[in-house]
Amino acid sequence: MNLELQQFKAEFFKALAHPLRIRILEVLSEGDKTVNEIQTIIGSEGSAVSQQLAVLRSKNVVFGIKEGTSVIYSLRDPLVKDLLIVAKQIFDNHLVGTINLLENMRTGGL
Repeated sequence: MNLELQQFKAEFFKALAHPLRIRILEVLSEGDKTVNEIQTIIGSEGSAVSQQLAVLRSKNVVFGIKEGTSVIYSLRDPLVKDLLIVAKQIFDNHLVGTINLLENMRTGGL
């Protein structure tokens, strides 16, 4: 595989490697939002949301358009929403496997 492509992928996944950034992306998957709207939905203080949005912007995962005194944030690529759905499915599959393993251990199956 092309080294540049591997580097791009690594940088992209680094941009996703923070719980607040994941939550921001989940919120933006539902539609474009201002910082204030994101803060309200997430229940986090403004500086934290702004800081994480800056990281996502620098990695070209989201972009903002100034409208009056506000900036409206959007996903740069709508496929990010699909990526988050697949990641949740992988997590759910892992969780089901772990629950099954624990159940087998509890009942003496292992």
